[in-house]
Amino acid sequence: MTKSNLLLAALGRLFCLAPLRTSFELGVDSHVNLRVISKEIVSAISAFIFATTVAYASEPAETSIHAQNNAEAPTNSPLKGQPQNQSPALNQAQASNQKLGDSPTVQFHAWGGSAQVNGYIQWVGQQVSDQYNITLNHVKLADTSDAVSRVLAEKAAGNNNQGSVNLIWINGENFAAMKRHDLLLKDWANSIPNFALTNPSRNPAMTTDFGIATDGQEAPWGKASMVFYYNNQFVENPPLNIHELLAFAKQYPGRFTYPLPNDYLGISFLKYAAIALNQDHQDLLYKPVTDTALAKITPALYEYLDVLHPLMYKQGDYMLRQASQLQRLMGTGELLLAFSFTAAEIPSAVNRFDLPKSIRTYAMEDGSLANVHFIGITYNTENIAAAKQVVNFLLSPQAQAKKQQLAVWGDDSVLDFSMLTAHDKALFKPISHHDSALNKEKTLPLFAEPHSSWTDAIRQAWFDRYGERF
Repeated sequence: MTKSNLLLAALGRLFCLAPLRTSFELGVDSHVNLRVISKEIVSAISAFIFATTVAYASEPAETSIHAQNNAEAPTNSPLKGQPQNQSPALNQAQASNQKLGDSPTVQFHAWGGSAQVNGYIQWVGQQVSDQYNITLNHVKLADTSDAVSRVLAEKAAGNNNQGSVNLIWINGENFAAMKRHDLLLKDWANSIPNFALTNPSRNPAMTTDFGIATDGQEAPWGKASMVFYYNNQFVENPPLNIHELLAFAKQYPGRFTYPLPNDYLGISFLKYAAIALNQDHQDLLYKPVTDTALAKITPALYEYLDVLHPLMYKQGDYMLRQASQLQRLMGTGELLLAFSFTAAEIPSAVNRFDLPKSIRTYAMEDGSLANVHFIGITYNTENIAAAKQVVNFLLSPQAQAKKQQLAVWGDDSVLDFSMLTAHDKALFKPISHHDSALNKEKTLPLFAEPHSSWTDAIRQAWFDRYGERF
């Protein structure tokens, strides 16, 4: 296909791939919502620009993964009591790579805002290079939706077999968007040998993403839940539920806040509050949002936030725009209470002297918002076998145990320990105690993420009520 034809295809198919949505579709109101439409217009324009780029220069932005010292010896462990063999396709691809001396390249688009995460992916790159002769490039993202837009643009341009995004770290609304537009490879997860170690038949969280069935289009990678942390030099009894949090804000005015709901941590706080404040209507949050459902959920949330906002940092007149600012304000002592979706980052920040030694981490007793994050393979990936091989390694006991180490990342494993051999269980050796770390021996209730349609609906409802100032 010529460049001009690619551009014409992109222009002609662009808006049918990314149709404008009204607020009625989001269940917010019956009138057209200008904020949502403008967001879609920007996405559409961005997609066409990407399509132009694809037509004239399809080279992806890459960040090469360099070798690290002290690479660990490989561990190959499928199901307990079964031969340690990979699927024929993966074995054939590996043998072919070694025989021909080829080094297939896999472009892994993943959030790059954490030094711990970046370091772990670098280690993965060294392992798959040594074991399978695969070159893994970590394309660091500030926003996962940027990669989603790139794949959408490639589809608009007719690039159906040489995609620049091979693997993508996703969940929630980004997965919902990619599934809706057929941007992911279908029915592949069950073909990954180590996927069986997640015991999906007994663990539906491995095959459900924010209330949407994954249908084999992504494989689980790790688990996370919302935790709170406080400075025990000044706070003796931190709040243990959503109502005590409001009492804390009254006792310590200006010492708590949350980011704007454009930020993932900001919208996560709103979803936690919406669930905790609506015990009689929680079931509505796990179905696609409707006008009626939204009208039942938002009153309790509004009543709570109307009281909380004047008690927050700078009387609620200034809202943080990024989650990282929460940790900075805790480090300077301007805040006494904050929250995170990465429990391991808190003791790590203490070790780096970004947070004081008096910081303590805990989980709310009324429930912690929790989710599983996934890896997807795009529909137009050129080297599917190599991409699957990388995912299979990411789900290996060796890689999952490494990722769970506090000093590495601290991300919880998705593997079911009942499926592991004694040797593989030993890889998950206890992590040394840290005074600022979350006590994982204490079991507390978890709130599953609401249906993905609620994310935009709650965000838009918040901006409709409070957003003009920001």
